[in-house]
Amino acid sequence: MPAEHPRPDAGEGAGAGGTPATGAPLRVVSAAYSHGMFPGGQPDMAQLLQQAQQMQQQLVAAQEELARTEVTGSAGGGLVTATMTGSGDVTAITIAPSAVDPDDLETLQDLVVAALHDAKRAVDELAQNTMGPLAGGLGGGGLGLPGF
Repeated sequence: MPAEHPRPDAGEGAGAGGTPATGAPLRVVSAAYSHGMFPGGQPDMAQLLQQAQQMQQQLVAAQEELARTEVTGSAGGGLVTATMTGSGDVTAITIAPSAVDPDDLETLQDLVVAALHDAKRAVDELAQNTMGPLAGGLGGGGLGLPGF
């Protein structure tokens, strides 16, 4: 059962100021306890800190993996390809000679943009696959702590 503490301002006959109409003092229960966040007592802060440090190390490792990994996007059936790192840096653009028409540069420009968009989609997918498991450990918020 969570610990309850009487309100310091709850006095006899306080009515709206701290006691119900029955005259019994109101009890205030810590929000952490009332939501069952720390059943059985206070959280082990050393353990929480260790978990946070482990998650940070995993996050850094995942970010480094993303930065080392390259993905390729393409457009026009492979006439234009764009290569990006998992961190989003463009490392190469390849244009097939048959895609170059001096009288129609707009189509070539559109193909380059489409290849970049395709590469960005691949980066996003890679990031989701790499970082997703870590984000799942965050408990829907930050830090992997209940309620955060």
